[in-house]
Amino acid sequence: MSKNAIIIGGGHNGLACAAYLAKSGHKVTVLEASEHLGGLGATREFAPGFRASVAHTLPQLDRKLVADLDLEKHGFALAVDDLPTIALGLNGEHITITASGLQGACDEDTAAYPEYQRLLRRFAGAIKPFNSKRPPRIESGSKGDLLTLGQFGWNLRTLGKSDMREMMRMIALPARDLVDEFFASPLLKGALSWDANVGSRLAPRSPNNAMLALLLRMSGDLSVGLPLPRGGVGGLTEALAAAARAMGVEFRTSARVEQVLIEEGRATGVRLADGELIAADVVVSNADPKTSFIDLLGARHLDVQFTHRINRLRTGGMVAKLHLALDALPEFTGLANPIGRLLLTRDMDAIENAFDAAKYGSFAPELPMEVIIPSLADDSLAPAGKHVLSAQVQYAPYDLKGGWDARRDEFLEAALNSLAAYAPNIRDCISSVELLTPADLEQQFNARGGHWHHAEYAIDNWWVQRPTYGASQYQSPVTGFYLCGAGSHPGGGIMGLAGANAARAVMEDN
Repeated sequence: MSKNAIIIGGGHNGLACAAYLAKSGHKVTVLEASEHLGGLGATREFAPGFRASVAHTLPQLDRKLVADLDLEKHGFALAVDDLPTIALGLNGEHITITASGLQGACDEDTAAYPEYQRLLRRFAGAIKPFNSKRPPRIESGSKGDLLTLGQFGWNLRTLGKSDMREMMRMIALPARDLVDEFFASPLLKGALSWDANVGSRLAPRSPNNAMLALLLRMSGDLSVGLPLPRGGVGGLTEALAAAARAMGVEFRTSARVEQVLIEEGRATGVRLADGELIAADVVVSNADPKTSFIDLLGARHLDVQFTHRINRLRTGGMVAKLHLALDALPEFTGLANPIGRLLLTRDMDAIENAFDAAKYGSFAPELPMEVIIPSLADDSLAPAGKHVLSAQVQYAPYDLKGGWDARRDEFLEAALNSLAAYAPNIRDCISSVELLTPADLEQQFNARGGHWHHAEYAIDNWWVQRPTYGASQYQSPVTGFYLCGAGSHPGGGIMGLAGANAARAVMEDN
């Protein structure tokens, strides 16, 4: 039966949810608080003629979503389908990491890398099908939930006894323990630990679930390597919006939702900040869980224990985003062509030291970062002969002592100094700078705490527990109110699966 659905938030998951619902015949309205769609995936002009998006690659995107929504017809394309990762050495001796292996590493590490990759690919292959499924309710006893649990168990069992035991052992290892088992080079180990911790309040020594983050990052199948979208990640979100619009979705920007309306225990619509009331049969929130349940829905409509679990979600961001407008291409020591994902992670101790400073509310003088110059592959992002540098900078605590207003310039100076250690002429190339701290990401993109994943991606907040039991199937404790954002399964990253899964949940329930 066709329903009127409201989607709160026009980020990529909200757009995917809207498109799938409209494709199935529902009447859908997307309400976006800002002036533009796309959220953290929007490509924005940060200086005259220079454009970038907060998210900058698509390792998690699935071909099926692209095909289902016919995104290529609506303009989606890749600038590069296999961007190499280059671990930069301070001495100019770098290690290149690609899907096919390592270049520049010692013989021992080169020989160990295929087995490391084989295991991770096998583990990722076992889990990947469930990223596109609604998590089961363990206690429900329903045939569908029991089937999903059985399929999950079967996928693990078919790994074979040896690999299954390794997965169970490795799944909760700290990143340091994981890479120490395979490799000798401090430079390589620092680079490989980056993907296990970036975006989270974690470092290589943190007693965490490093492998879960790695497997999530490996879940995409858009290419064999690291895809760089044309037009920035905004090329994807613009295609999603165009696809949804072609299916009849209505978009309203500068339409901030203030409250979800509840009548007799059911969501019946929303009230905007200007007082306008909009009725709906279903309300789907692309906002983070704390905003969705505490601010928009209201604790009075929820069980107190459920509210406590939502309030305890870890939502403090640790990553700043740096955009540089460059009048010339910087010269990286020992690197003839800086096209690739450049990791400034000289070893795990340097990463750990930066985390230790952030853990106590400050930041280190040497900041690990991931750097891309996307204009080398996509000339639509900068004027002719000029370039954009896009960097993810760790660790930048949301709750910085002294406040970001007072210490912004100090942090920027530390970030530029860290870059200059690898590209000595970087300052001579810069014409304009944009620094987005976690506080900026919260304020400009409505992401609580500036956290990429809307809530820490950890083993206690994964699959049937994401964001918490009672809301892990996209449906909330309030009938007719759903979640579709990164705080839901399968998590953060530009993949759109939380939105697609939420749309299917709405269709199943209605």
